This record gives sequence, structure tokens and C-alpha cells, in this order.
Amino acid sequence: MLPDRCGTNRSVLLPLSGNAMTFRFRLGRLACLSAAVVAGHLVAALPAAACPAPLPPAAERMSLGLTEAHVARREPVRVLAIGSSSTEGIGATAPDRTYPHLLEQALRVAWRGTPIGVTNAGIGGETADQTLARLAEALKQPVKPELVIWQVGTNDAITGGDEAAFRRRLEQGVALVRAAGSDLIILDQQYYPAIPDHARYERFVGLVASVATSAEVPVFSRYALMKGWNRQDPALLAGMLSPDRFHMGDQGYACLAEALGRDILDAVTPRPDPLQAVARAKRQPLPDAAALRRG
Repeated sequence: MLPDRCGTNRSVLLPLSGNAMTFRFRLGRLACLSAAVVAGHLVAALPAAACPAPLPPAAERMSLGLTEAHVARREPVRVLAIGSSSTEGIGATAPDRTYPHLLEQALRVAWRGTPIGVTNAGIGGETADQTLARLAEALKQPVKPELVIWQVGTNDAITGGDEAAFRRRLEQGVALVRAAGSDLIILDQQYYPAIPDHARYERFVGLVASVATSAEVPVFSRYALMKGWNRQDPALLAGMLSPDRFHMGDQGYACLAEALGRDILDAVTPRPDPLQAVARAKRQPLPDAAALRRG
């Protein structure tokens, strides 16, 4: 279920150098209806009641100009989902319950007429340096992805990796994707109840945010999403996790796909500008008195 944003204030493949701007305005009815249409396409492609908890509003609207251009021209959109076990789908009961698969189905429904392919390049247990090497190889291929979703950082934070080295890996990955001309979304660390050293773990979460902000790359904060579920009700988070209480389960992956897909669609799907709608309304001539009497 998606939160009702009508009448409320909100603040989620252009090149990576494009600004990821934060929009804060009062949504007009026309823009809100457009958002509802986008949400409807997405929810229709996911399992019923995929996300039982309301999804928080996106922090900012992503800048995904290359993807947007391909969708507008109905050209193929190739998405590379790369990372470790959360991308591979450890904890899901079947390959079609992983977040990359669910995201692909949702985007196909929303962007009818546009060929969509999401490649699941997740390998469980990888740290950033290992994934970075595979990302470099993938971006050397003649046909490059329009969008890269890089899930990174959990294993680095829990296996004693060096913080400075982790920052360098992030910067190298951003540079690689930028040089390839692809759009990039970074998917940060997961939250789970048994984090052994919260202070250290959150420093790694902060490093993802810091590097992404400096490079003007959008981040989907899985950590904030899952921590919010736990704050709301620990049983809610538990229902999103697999029996190992570390990886997501089917419910968690479905909700992740719904939330991430919503933000991608919000960035790519054209929607009316409420300010332009107001300006057009002001330009409409008012009916004269005779016309009103006839009516």
C-alpha cells in the first residue's frame, strides 16, 4: 500500500553528474492523480498486499535521465542489479521472489511498449571490492546497461573491512558507472536486529550516503526503510525477514521492489507540473455575464 500524498507536503536512464534535487511543494490534484496512476501500475505487478506497512515518502526525486529518455522513445532499458546476497535473493523461496525479478515485472507493467530487462548479478557473501571487479567487467561489454543498481556495504561493515578502503571502492564504482554513461542507484546496507556494533555499522551506512551526496548519485536507503519498520514494530520487521533473521524473506523483497520501483517510476514517468497547471488556469478567459445567463 502506498501512502496518500494528495494535498500533503513531500520532499525520490540524466547523466550521473545531474543534480538530485529535493522537491518540496503542495501537490495539486492533477499531479496527485498522475502519481496515483503510477502507483497503480506498480502495485498491479506485485503480489497482493506486497507491502503491508505504509512506505515512507521518498526523500528526493531521483535523477535518471538516460532511463527516462529510453522510456520516452520506447527503446530497451537494460538494468544491471549487482551486489551480494540481497541481490542474489538469499532468503527468498524461489528466484521469482527476488527483488530484481519483482522489479522487472513491475517496470514491464508500468512501461508497456518499452522492452525491459533486469539482470540479477548478485553473489552472496561479496564485499565491495569483489563486486567492483565484476562491475568493471560488466561495463566493458559492448552493450552496457542503461541503469545500474549497486547493492553494497553490508558485508564490508560486518566483516571488519577498512572504512577508508570502503570509501575508495565506492568512489571507484561511481566513477566506473559514470564513465560508462549509465545511470546509477546505490542500494545501501540492510538493517537487522542482531547488528553486533551499531556505531561501526552506521559509519559504513554514512559512508555510502557521503560518497553518493558528493557524486550527486541517488541512494535508496534500505537501512532507513528497515530500521523504520523495526521502530514501528519489531514484529513488522521480523515478518520481512527470512528465518535466519538476517536476509529478507519473500515479504521483504516484495516490499523492497515496491518501494524502489515507486521511486524509479517517480523519476522517469512524466507528470503534470502543478505550477504550470495553475498558470494555464489563470490564462483561461472568464465567461461573460451573458454566457453565464445562458448557462
